[in-house]
Amino acid sequence: MLNSFNFRAFTLAILLNALMSIGTVNASPIVKIDGSSTVFPITEAVAEDFQIAKRGAIRVTVGISGTGGGFKKFCRNEIDIVNASRPITLTEMEACKREGVQYIEMPIAFDALTVVINPQNTWSKTITVDELKKIWEPDAQGKITHWNQINPAWPDKKIKLYGAGADSGTFEYFTEAIVGKAKSSRGDYTASEDDNVLVQGVASDTYALGFFGFAYYIENMKKINAVAINSGDGGVLPSAATVKNNSYKPLSRPIFIYVNAKSAEKPEVNEFVNYYMKNAPELVTEVKYFPLSKEVYHLNIEHLNKKKTGTVFKDTGSNIKLEDILRLESSL
Repeated sequence: MLNSFNFRAFTLAILLNALMSIGTVNASPIVKIDGSSTVFPITEAVAEDFQIAKRGAIRVTVGISGTGGGFKKFCRNEIDIVNASRPITLTEMEACKREGVQYIEMPIAFDALTVVINPQNTWSKTITVDELKKIWEPDAQGKITHWNQINPAWPDKKIKLYGAGADSGTFEYFTEAIVGKAKSSRGDYTASEDDNVLVQGVASDTYALGFFGFAYYIENMKKINAVAINSGDGGVLPSAATVKNNSYKPLSRPIFIYVNAKSAEKPEVNEFVNYYMKNAPELVTEVKYFPLSKEVYHLNIEHLNKKKTGTVFKDTGSNIKLEDILRLESSL
């Protein structure tokens, strides 16, 4: 049986094939998107529904090159929209400025970055932030190689680590939140921009541990288990409730799209972004992320219409609360 996500993709494929047979698709305007694998499921769901609603009159392409890779293309004016699992960095701001690229920042959801283990792991169902730092900090490379080096009560077995690649916003956020500095990490782990590779790695090794976005955990709950994170008040599992009440810390985070302000003048891009924001609450929930308030989505449309460019996330750091999103975006 097809689930709703696959049914959308199936319907879209039939529609596009039919239109291509009569040459309609080749003449259609295209909205180009790339970037974060974490944000991909949301934007892909929106793109599929939008193209079905438009009956192929507008095409939307969605790539996965990681947040960093996406911003490189975005700041070179190669794409209209970048999916980002973290705010734009100062280096990226400068790169966009050099090319004359202005951007409209749009928070679209909250994600609970999830630490996962193999279902056969019975010893580390809860991990402290300090233990995670001990595992992932640069000094751990080649030294912290067994579970019992992290906690003497854990088995004397080699730990196999899986995580996001260096071009990923997830990698940057995780390292900042856990190690204390973005991109500061040991390098001797299996890294991939494809979260499905990480899922399969943890699912196939009893002594594995990894991290990626919440949606990929939910989609694979039968293969892997989430770890409860103890930041000082006991272990907390990722969920809609713990993200909303800010108890799942420091690994809950806002995720974004950034729209090229010049591209936003094109009817197809403007129409797509409006569709995105109007349908975000439903589709964000459908692909297992956590929607923001309707006020934030309304603000995004307002910023699009008024061409309000720039970012409000320059100095906020990690662990941004839900209510902070509305306050910060209202001040843009």
